[in-house]
Amino acid sequence: MKLKIGVMGSASGKLSKVHKKMAFELGCTIADNDCITITGACPGYPLEAARGAHSKGGLVIGISPALSEREHIERYNSPIAYHDVLIFTGSGLMGREVVNIRSSDIVIIIGGHSGTLGEFSIAYDEGNLIGVLLNSGGIMSDIKHIVKYIKKETGAKIIYESSPSILVEHLIDYYFKNHYKHPDIHS
Repeated sequence: MKLKIGVMGSASGKLSKVHKKMAFELGCTIADNDCITITGACPGYPLEAARGAHSKGGLVIGISPALSEREHIERYNSPIAYHDVLIFTGSGLMGREVVNIRSSDIVIIIGGHSGTLGEFSIAYDEGNLIGVLLNSGGIMSDIKHIVKYIKKETGAKIIYESSPSILVEHLIDYYFKNHYKHPDIHS
């Protein structure tokens, strides 16, 4: 079965061209490694990752907070472009985050604000393999500092890297050498 790599990050606010390019490269690299890209079906950096994966012929799945395509577009102002499959959870933004994380074998965080911090926290608590794209702005600028205060052993592994392609390669390598042995938190 193909690995599913979730890309979580800033969906709004000031999005720099440099960080958009990093997100696009993440998507390209995920597709080049024959993995599936999972996003929150939102604008911003996740959409750039979807666009990158789509440009390389990769499969992109979006986990929407909406109940329908209409609600996805009109209420959440979210795109349908570059996604091959949209899953409508009807669970709102916070509920969608849990589905995003649980649908991903690996979670990559780029930039972000409070929603991205929530996704990071869920991934950490669930013992996921997490990649943090350094120098991507937002909450990720402080994540190493924040992690120092987490006094909870969950089995999560965090890999930090500033190059999107190297980050994806290190995560895939670590997953197949070590993390696949990690028991599912729900077993």
